[in-house]
Amino acid sequence: MAGQVTDKAPAPTTPPRSPLDRFFRISERGSTLGREVRGGFATFFTMAYILVLNPIILGKAEDKFQDHLDGAQLVTATALVACVMTILMGVGGNLPLALAAGLGLNAVVAYQIAPQMSWPDAMGLVVLEGLIICVLVGTGLREAVMNAIPQPLKQAISVGIGLFIAFIGFIDAGFATRIPGMEGSVPVQLGATGRLTGWPVLVFCLGVLLTIALMVRKVKGAILISIVTMTVLAVVINEIADLKPQAWGLTAPSLPDKIVDTPDFGLIGSFSLFGAFQQVGVVTIVLLIFTLILSDFFDTMGTVVGVSSEAGLLDKDGKVPNLGRVLLIDGVAAAAGGAASASSNTSYIESAAGVGEGARTGFASVVTGALFGLALFLTPLATMVPAQAATPALIAVGFLLMSQVRHIEWDRYDVAIPAFLTIVVMPFTYSITNGIGAGFIAYVLIKAVLGKAREVHWLLWGTAGLFVLYFGIDPLEQLLT
Repeated sequence: MAGQVTDKAPAPTTPPRSPLDRFFRISERGSTLGREVRGGFATFFTMAYILVLNPIILGKAEDKFQDHLDGAQLVTATALVACVMTILMGVGGNLPLALAAGLGLNAVVAYQIAPQMSWPDAMGLVVLEGLIICVLVGTGLREAVMNAIPQPLKQAISVGIGLFIAFIGFIDAGFATRIPGMEGSVPVQLGATGRLTGWPVLVFCLGVLLTIALMVRKVKGAILISIVTMTVLAVVINEIADLKPQAWGLTAPSLPDKIVDTPDFGLIGSFSLFGAFQQVGVVTIVLLIFTLILSDFFDTMGTVVGVSSEAGLLDKDGKVPNLGRVLLIDGVAAAAGGAASASSNTSYIESAAGVGEGARTGFASVVTGALFGLALFLTPLATMVPAQAATPALIAVGFLLMSQVRHIEWDRYDVAIPAFLTIVVMPFTYSITNGIGAGFIAYVLIKAVLGKAREVHWLLWGTAGLFVLYFGIDPLEQLLT
């Protein structure tokens, strides 16, 4: 009877039924092997789009020497690192948390870092970023840096990256284009001629509409479903209309000669750890690495806490179980992504899809990782996807990142103005680094003007000082020479 005091001992919990159950604590966390398997599949199909998007984002970009990374090799590298690091997270961190090449992070590498150096040099910086994160985790400085940056700027960085990614999607799909030979006019226009023309752009527009429809209906795997559907449509259109390959850009949608193929590991280990120092200045390198660390830091922390909370795994103090190991594995994943030329790998918020299917342990991550391993042999399918079928996902991801804007206090100018500059400078200058720098400088300046300089952490003062040097490096070089 309710409220009655009894001496009866609580019923013992069901003992683990297998070494697998005991290792992953499946029964202890109120889950079953079936739920973990279903959760692993759900997470994979929700984030499998990265096997298409990462090769497109990195493959379309050029380094300083106008070189491109090979699409098939990028698919292999993306799948391999996601496979290994997701399984490692499952076994070492025992959380239903999957890892893969980070959207936003790969944009930094493709559009901010690579144009200043060679691809191996750029990937070497990613390796350095991952190693530094591991050191910061070990020393406890990761939390210190996180605490130094005010929450509104963290949110503004996510929003700015969201707009930047969406802008990249519009440009890569041909929905918006630069106007050639029109200096003094608007920098971009609708379509190639001021209006939408051509079948490829139609595929993109339909893809955006389909993605939106699936997302608002909360269909699991909405992004992947949209990519697959639009790829099929693109193949049909390409066959019927007999379009020239250049109409689609780098990837024309045509049926591959075979579906299964041997993975091409040509990019694995193709990085130069310190080669970037011969291409650009030390200040620029420090800022580029800092940009990667910053994005990785806060994406990971938000994802880990969010997924753990959704799974009911936080302790009574709101702490994540095995947090030290989880953050260390995330840092190793960043370095591994650079070493494989797949860009920095990080934890995926799409892991919440697996949690929604009942996953509560790292065994779900082992399942997800194994599926990425299987994808290693399906490269021909991934390399037939045109940008117009994949870039609607960038619009969707941009929206998801943009949603952080609601948390910024827009009636407080001391945080709203720096947040605004962070957000708008990123897409308007096509640079994530520039946006972060503008926001940091504005923040410390406004605080100083208001007589609140002591409220700014010394780490933020130092970072803002580096950004001042970054923006003023050209006049300073002219002055010194």
